[in-house]
Amino acid sequence: MRDGRDQAFSAFMTARHLSLLRTARLLTGSGQQAEDLTQEALLRTYRAWHRIGQVEAAEAYTRTTMVRLLIKDRRRRWHAEVPAPQLPEVALPGHEDVTATAMAVRTVLRTLPPKQRAVLVLRYYHQLGEQEIAGVLGCSPGTVKSRAARALAALRDGGALTAVTSEHDWSSDRD
Repeated sequence: MRDGRDQAFSAFMTARHLSLLRTARLLTGSGQQAEDLTQEALLRTYRAWHRIGQVEAAEAYTRTTMVRLLIKDRRRRWHAEVPAPQLPEVALPGHEDVTATAMAVRTVLRTLPPKQRAVLVLRYYHQLGEQEIAGVLGCSPGTVKSRAARALAALRDGGALTAVTSEHDWSSDRD
């Protein structure tokens, strides 16, 4: 029985690890912290594998675990490790714009409090609805709306959305 569980978890991890790591990088803004967050969330997912029931639910469970670990970690304000300020990104030829955009997004997201950052990542990166985000964060849909509004206002006030808002109509993204 355990071999089947290990094989199912290994298959899940192999298939979804990079996606989960990208989410963690958006949530943390740091490569090392993202790896740590992903590893801890996957460990907890493995421990709960028998309760998850369906492989399809494993990614949502892991993503929820990552968000909750991030918020819990930020409350403690103490970190046993001190990560390097920035890991070098190895850009493939022709991907400079993609790398620059990814770094800019992580830098901008890092300016937001963890709960607001989590709302934006879940909404715009994972394209979850308000109800789904509320379930992940353990709050009401109204709280999700207000956190998103505050986060977008902070980014707008800080000048982070000035170039983007002229290219994209954000009003079409509302639920």
